[in-house]
Amino acid sequence: MPYTQSGAVLRVKSGFVAILGRPNVGKSTLLNALTGEKVAIVTAKPQTTRNRIAGVVEVPARKGAHPAAQIVFVDTPGVHKPASQLDRRMLQEVHQALESRDLVLVLMDVTRNIRLAEPAVPKDKSDRSASSEDEFLFSLIRKLDCPVFLVLTKIDLIRKDELLPLIESLAKQHNFAQIIPVSARMHDGLDVLVRKIVDVLPTGERYFPKDQYTDQPARFMVAELIRESILIETGEEVPYASAVVIERFEEPESSSKARKITRIIAAVYCEREGQKAILIGKGGAKLKAIGSGARRKIESLLGTQVYLELHVIVEPGWRESKVFVESLDWRNQLSDLAAKQEGEKES
Repeated sequence: MPYTQSGAVLRVKSGFVAILGRPNVGKSTLLNALTGEKVAIVTAKPQTTRNRIAGVVEVPARKGAHPAAQIVFVDTPGVHKPASQLDRRMLQEVHQALESRDLVLVLMDVTRNIRLAEPAVPKDKSDRSASSEDEFLFSLIRKLDCPVFLVLTKIDLIRKDELLPLIESLAKQHNFAQIIPVSARMHDGLDVLVRKIVDVLPTGERYFPKDQYTDQPARFMVAELIRESILIETGEEVPYASAVVIERFEEPESSSKARKITRIIAAVYCEREGQKAILIGKGGAKLKAIGSGARRKIESLLGTQVYLELHVIVEPGWRESKVFVESLDWRNQLSDLAAKQEGEKES
C-alpha cells in the first residue's frame, strides 16, 4: 500500500474494467477518448480489434467525493460467433478479459437495431443473425458475478426522444448496475461514466506507473498502426486476411547527436496471391500508400523520424492455423524475443 511522506496510508481506488460489445459499437473509440491517447486503432470496418488492449486512466481525487483512482480499461475484440481459428482466438481474448475484472462495460450502439429475446420468428436470415449475435453477447454477461454497466454509445446520432424507450427496453434484459448514455466523439457523458466507475472500484494499489497509459509495447503499437493503414487503404476480404509482424525494430541511440531515426521492417501476411497483388498495387502504389499513412502515425507515436520498409508474404490459410494465430499475440512475441536474445548471449 502506498504511503505519503508523513507516513499516512495513501488510499487509491483501482481496478480492471473490461469493455465488451459487438463489433463496431465504438469500444476502441471510447477507450481512446477516456485515455486521451491513441491506445487502440479505429476504423469504420468491424472486427478491427484482435487483442486485449489495456488503457490506463488516472483520476484525480475529489474532496468529499472519492480518493484518487487508477482505472485500467481492457478493450476486447468485438463479440461474435467464431467462424475461424482467428475468431476463436479473439473470443478467447474476451473470456480472458472477463476472468480478471472488477467491472464490465457492455456497449450497445443506439443507431443499430438491437434484437433480444423476441418471441416472433425473424423474417429473414439477416434478422436471425442479428438476434443471435445480440443474444450471444448477453449470454456472456448473464454469467458474470461483478457489476455490469450498460453504456449506450453514439447518442449524438439519434434524437433524445428515441433514447428513453431503448433504455427501458434494454433495462429488462439484465440487472445493470448503471445505464449510461455517452458519445465518445463528442465527449458527452464520459465524466459521468468515469465517476460511476470510480464509485464501484475497490481500494487498492496502482497497477501501472502514473505516466503509463497502456500495457502495449511500442513494437505491437507500430504493427497495429500498419494494420490500421491496411484497413483504411484496402477493401473486401483483404483487411481481414491481413496480419502484420515486426521483423526488425531499431531504436536510435539516445547518446547520438545525429538525427534520430527509428528503423522498422515489417512483414504483411495475407492468404492468397490475389490479395498480395491488391496489397502491393500497380507499380507498388498501394503498398507505398499503406506505408506512408502508417509512417506518419508511427512518427507521432515514437517522436522520431521513421524509416519503414514493408514487404508482403503469402501464408495460405493462416487464419485457420492455431500456431500462426498464437504467434501474432504480442505477449507471445515478447517471450520469443526474450528467448532469442538469451540464446544469442549464451552463444
